[in-house]
Amino acid sequence: MRPDHHHDETTYRSAVATGPNSRLDARGPASSRAPDASRAPASSRAPDSSRGPDSATIEPKPVLTLRLESLLVPCDDGFGTDFSEVEMPVLELAFRYLDTTLSASDPRTRLLLSTPEGLRPVARNERIEERCRRLLESFGAVELECLDYEPAIDSRANYIVHVAGDEHDYCSFGAYALPQLRQNGWEVRVADGYPYAVLSGETPWYAMAEPDEEQPDWFSFELGIVVNGVRVSMLPALVDLLDRSPDEGSLEALLRRPTRFFALPTPDGRYLPVEAQRMRRVVEILRELYDGRPGARPLELSCPLSRAAALDELDALYDEGQGTNLRWTGGDEVKRRARAIAEAGRQQGVACEPPRGLQATLRGYQQEGVAWLQGLRALGVGGVLADDMGLGKTLQTIAHVLLEKEQGRITAPCLVVAPTSLVGGWEREIKRFAPGLRAVVFHGHRRHRRVDDLADADVVITTYPLLWRDAELFGERRFHMLILDEAQTIKNRRSQAHKAVAAIDAEHKLALTGTPLENSLDELHAIFDLMTPGLLGHHETFKARFTGPISAGCEQRLEQLRRRVAPFMLRRVKETVAPELPPKTELVRPVELKSAQRELYEGIRVAAHSEVRQLIRKKGLAASTLPVLDALMKLRQVCCDPRLVRVDAARKVQSSAKLDVLGDMVDTGVREGRNILIFSQFTSMLSLISERLLKLGIRHVKLTGETKNRQKMVDDFQSGLADVFLISLKAGGTGLTLTRADTVIHYDPWWNPAAQAQATDRAYRIGQTRPVFVYNLIAAGSVEERILQLQRRKQKLADAILGGGAAVAGLDEQDVEDLFAPLDP
Repeated sequence: MRPDHHHDETTYRSAVATGPNSRLDARGPASSRAPDASRAPASSRAPDSSRGPDSATIEPKPVLTLRLESLLVPCDDGFGTDFSEVEMPVLELAFRYLDTTLSASDPRTRLLLSTPEGLRPVARNERIEERCRRLLESFGAVELECLDYEPAIDSRANYIVHVAGDEHDYCSFGAYALPQLRQNGWEVRVADGYPYAVLSGETPWYAMAEPDEEQPDWFSFELGIVVNGVRVSMLPALVDLLDRSPDEGSLEALLRRPTRFFALPTPDGRYLPVEAQRMRRVVEILRELYDGRPGARPLELSCPLSRAAALDELDALYDEGQGTNLRWTGGDEVKRRARAIAEAGRQQGVACEPPRGLQATLRGYQQEGVAWLQGLRALGVGGVLADDMGLGKTLQTIAHVLLEKEQGRITAPCLVVAPTSLVGGWEREIKRFAPGLRAVVFHGHRRHRRVDDLADADVVITTYPLLWRDAELFGERRFHMLILDEAQTIKNRRSQAHKAVAAIDAEHKLALTGTPLENSLDELHAIFDLMTPGLLGHHETFKARFTGPISAGCEQRLEQLRRRVAPFMLRRVKETVAPELPPKTELVRPVELKSAQRELYEGIRVAAHSEVRQLIRKKGLAASTLPVLDALMKLRQVCCDPRLVRVDAARKVQSSAKLDVLGDMVDTGVREGRNILIFSQFTSMLSLISERLLKLGIRHVKLTGETKNRQKMVDDFQSGLADVFLISLKAGGTGLTLTRADTVIHYDPWWNPAAQAQATDRAYRIGQTRPVFVYNLIAAGSVEERILQLQRRKQKLADAILGGGAAVAGLDEQDVEDLFAPLDP
């Protein structure tokens, strides 16, 4: 190939601008010269004999012929270079001078042409011929003389369509290059039997979705084109494309290949060229519809949410003014349901007045939330109310249930499932805000005495553990609504809680959580799989389609997932809907470890790091997760207080730098009139902090998983009987309202930023009137500082799905190395 050959749009435009119809001669482009009435088309003028026979100028007409030929292609058989015979699409480029046509590879430089004045010698117009070559090569054609290929005997081929191409490359040439060559005056011929002929011109598509009369949730689906008024289904070819790709990766590689068109075979032996961008989206939509069952023509599909949304996406794809409209045939009911489901989140909800019996005034955003919940109920789909902590998800849900009762739709109880610590809160909130609802708490060892009360209840309140312990009792009942509070409890699809919830028969389902995504996308799938079955597909499909690509940084898949869940998840944040809240200031307070504590940290770190490296080398990171976390926990305990670590060396360390700093902070804060929450993952650490506060004479209360009367601890703090509230992250990170506090101290940072945010929001919520200060105490340069960096990464993943931003990958071996790095000097 010539060194000045380019495969870009600039070369193409340049070649077209100076192509065979641009009237080039020795004086330059016609467009740059003044009009000349004496100039007629070169092909119709006789040579100017006064200028000599070699100076005659005639514009040649390029002639291109496509056919299939056998070529001898060099190959290495192990004993040296040999040749194998391969059939390939070839091109013959020729030029017609008046009535004489000669091959582009013909070595002659002059021709003897027959003119009205007789035979005349004419020089070949090498400038135009060269520009025609460059134009052809800009479309990907490769000159045979640049390769070691040997054409067949008597072959006049001088180009091949594409080196190592396939039907997509060959048909891209036919669909993209040939129309433009014809438009620029080229004569294009396609030989009989050429196997890569393409349908030309505008090809309208049609879609047909017919519901099954006996099974309303099932429909047959067909997608195809209209050729000469006849429908031709392209679905078999599209499904074959999926079937030929044994895994997601190979299909992704195919769809990412640099081609302008993809070729779909038609029954008449031609190909339908589909623009690459459109093809990628069609295949993405088809993957939502196609369940991998071979031989289904047309496809027989159930209509879960994912497929309903896919049909709407298909409709939107051909409604974007990209040149081809989609003609729907039948299936109005299927389309109506698909459109309604897809638009669920784009609407403001069902217009409704607050329930008459509600003993509260709803804020504007809370009224919008109730309307949204009513809209989901009207569509018959579930959803996730994911408002930020402290914005009143419980109140909005109670108002929603009360509306259902006042409008006569509750024919069976609504079941509220909550963590054990929140059962009492639900009962109190219902009595306070909706006394007209009959609420039954099904909890405690005497709960079975209340079985007879369940049938007459409007709301039944129970816990996740009891849901699976009493699976038979709950399984034999039908509920009007299933409400899951702190729904992140079911984020593990293998847990007993998840399986118990899946067994509940409820007409409507609703999840309440401020943290629908804490650590990984699998948690999001686990929640939506129960609330909106089918929306995100099977778990393995979801991992291949979303989890893997998003973890690798695929923004396209991230946006697809965000669009998919948006209609079924409502999330508002405090900064947007509660501007009256006072400011919140988050600070990191680094603490320098003292010599003995520092030496203990380094000793444990070196030993643990060596063990972890050997384990990962032997079993891999996935199989070493628990030992790695256990080793990291020991390092975190050293940072908190050496007395937490059960090793002989720790007993010799009599002080904790972080506990000393905390004592000073609390003592100063209480003297200044502050009310303080202190969170720690380690209950034994809370006991050590309590001992220090007692020595300082500071009034405080403590809440852990062993606390019998949670509400008394809350009341004592809120009423001012205590200035400091010590809370274990697990037992008190949710379900508490502690707006008396204006200072929050996280004694040891936790892996999960969402869990810490929930804990902080015990104080920073509606009802707070004072600025809130949040402190993260960390041992400088230690594993705690590196945990904060991981927190930021996990927060980006959550923000990417719930809002905007880019996703990040999960924990890898480099992260482990960073966590076990030495203390900063």
